[in-house]
Amino acid sequence: MKMAKSVISFLLVILAAFAVIGCSHTDKAEVKEVITNELNLLKNLDTDTVQKYVSYNELFPDVPEETRLSTEVEEVFSLFFKDFDYKILGINVDKNHKTASAKLRLSTIDTKALAKDFDISHLEDAILQDAGSHDTEDTSSDTLESRYLILNELLKNNQYKTVKTDCTMELRNTGTESENWEIVRTHDLENQLVGGLMTYLSDSDLLSPEETLTVYLNTLKKMDLDQMSDYLGIESLLNAPDEAKSSIASALIEQVHNNFDFKITGSDIQSYRATVEAELTTFDSSAILKAYQAELEEYLASPDAVIDGSQKRYNKSLELLLKNIENNTATTTSAVSFHLINDGVSWKLQDDGQAIGEGIFGNLSTTPVSGEEEDYDDSDSYEEE
Repeated sequence: MKMAKSVISFLLVILAAFAVIGCSHTDKAEVKEVITNELNLLKNLDTDTVQKYVSYNELFPDVPEETRLSTEVEEVFSLFFKDFDYKILGINVDKNHKTASAKLRLSTIDTKALAKDFDISHLEDAILQDAGSHDTEDTSSDTLESRYLILNELLKNNQYKTVKTDCTMELRNTGTESENWEIVRTHDLENQLVGGLMTYLSDSDLLSPEETLTVYLNTLKKMDLDQMSDYLGIESLLNAPDEAKSSIASALIEQVHNNFDFKITGSDIQSYRATVEAELTTFDSSAILKAYQAELEEYLASPDAVIDGSQKRYNKSLELLLKNIENNTATTTSAVSFHLINDGVSWKLQDDGQAIGEGIFGNLSTTPVSGEEEDYDDSDSYEEE
């Protein structure tokens, strides 16, 4: 009799163990099905599912959300997730069958490379916008739409390698008949599903001070006449009503486009401040001025200068300066120190281009020719000649 009771007790324990195992197996199967259904929708570029995990303003929380976004913005996540894949490495259900966790291996594009490219493009746009800001009343072009358009262009035009990252997904048992398990959506999960892109985009040190200065100097090469003159502070050449002075400014910009280059030689970073040393190669303004002054003095000492009168002498001086700028082939290299500050968002160049302007234009940041024709009047010296 005692033996029979022992056997029965043993069988009950076995049955209970099988029941627990069976329940756990069922839970794991249900959890796996929920994860698979959700992530397959991401793979299939389901817009509603994408928005459920990553809303448009999640990547850029510092920009106010906009109510209407273009189709190009909607296309960003389709491009981002087109190579998305995953593998479930393991599922664990707690003994109370209330919560579960799954370890996943995600395949996404290299989001660090994408974020760096975005920061570069975004900074280029900001520099060019700043260069032209004095010509427009509305200078606030940094919108949610504009940022997504940058991402759209990068994803369409660049090929990013695929990287694998491990992710932990939490689930909870809802206790409902229709769906026992649901994924717990958190900011951390959203970030992991996009390969850490949110973390990279919010990293104020993603671009180093050296890389930041490189963007500033490379963007300078792309500037047109108005942008460069405004940004580098040679407005005095353009603001004058004299057409010749505009030609001089255009010739100087052409010299920059033909000769400007740079090399980063070192940096010193102290907390949120940095000094970056660089060598700038540009046209030789001293050589231009020396040749100009020699020709001008020769002209002013000639009888022609007396005969021409003040207006023609003024025009001649501008003509000589323009000729020497256009004919210049000499270059010079100088060491320049640039100061940057990290404002918690990114590194930014201080002094609004002044150091760059001085390094590039030297003594020609303003015209050496006086804007007053009276400076070339018929003085006694000319009368004696």
